[in-house]
Amino acid sequence: MGPGHTLPDTPLVPPQDRPTVELTPVPDPERAQAPESGAPGPLYVVGDVHGYLDELREALAAQGLIDAKGNWSAGNARLWFLGDFTDRGPDGIGVIDLVMQLSAEAAAAGGYCKALMGNHELLLIGAKRFGDTPVNSGAGTASFQAAWLLNGGQRTDMERLEDHHLQWMSRLDAMTEEDGHLLVHSDTTAYLEYGDSIEAVNDAVTETLQRSDADECWDLFRKFTKRFAFRDEDAGPLAVRELLDTYGGQRIVHGHSPIPYLLGEVGSEEGEDEGAPTVEGPHVYADNLAVAMDGGVTMAGKLLVVQLPLN
Repeated sequence: MGPGHTLPDTPLVPPQDRPTVELTPVPDPERAQAPESGAPGPLYVVGDVHGYLDELREALAAQGLIDAKGNWSAGNARLWFLGDFTDRGPDGIGVIDLVMQLSAEAAAAGGYCKALMGNHELLLIGAKRFGDTPVNSGAGTASFQAAWLLNGGQRTDMERLEDHHLQWMSRLDAMTEEDGHLLVHSDTTAYLEYGDSIEAVNDAVTETLQRSDADECWDLFRKFTKRFAFRDEDAGPLAVRELLDTYGGQRIVHGHSPIPYLLGEVGSEEGEDEGAPTVEGPHVYADNLAVAMDGGVTMAGKLLVVQLPLN
């Protein structure tokens, strides 16, 4: 476990007895492409991808969002990625290239494909910009480069990382609200430290990256890496409600914490050796106010692409 992924003071809890939600049925492509005139198309979200490009293509195709050639095929559908495109898996840059391609194709078709900032985007940006520059980690001297490698950084990604990838990542929003869903990457309340509106938080994150101060960026990365804020039976729903009351929406949808890890079925994100967890779909918890979307593709789980609202 590298920096940012260990919470020694957070005991793992036994699996919750709330059922994990089944994946929604594959939509009718006609419905995705030909809704009522002027009405927004169906809304989809994608959990953490972490470089698993083939699994991403397969999951998008299963929902009718891309065709056999990997091009956008869902008309005016709306698609949000919840962040963490790189690290751990084999082709993070290929994933970013696909998301950028689909963003252009979806816009041309009257829909959109957008993405949120994950902690691994912050980690990769930091590793590229600051390298071995020491940062005030709070746990002794560390650097973005060391943290990136400890958290699954792939040298092939760094070799292929170009300026346009960096510019795209550094402009990603941290949060958004769609159809009553507050979409964020991390299951943390740390967003509250950056503003009391979605716009304020997004501006604060963008401005932090533009200032390019290593310690400031490190602090942002560390805060985005916090997790499990919604898991406690009593405090969890209160934490979700604080975010919803501040930023809007009726339900929070997040990635970041793999569902098997969130449920205590594996001890860490590097849980591959503990038996492949079974993930059928998103996990709804915290009094039905939170939806976890990281299916744990890095631990032989599942890359989740689902339509909202969940049935």
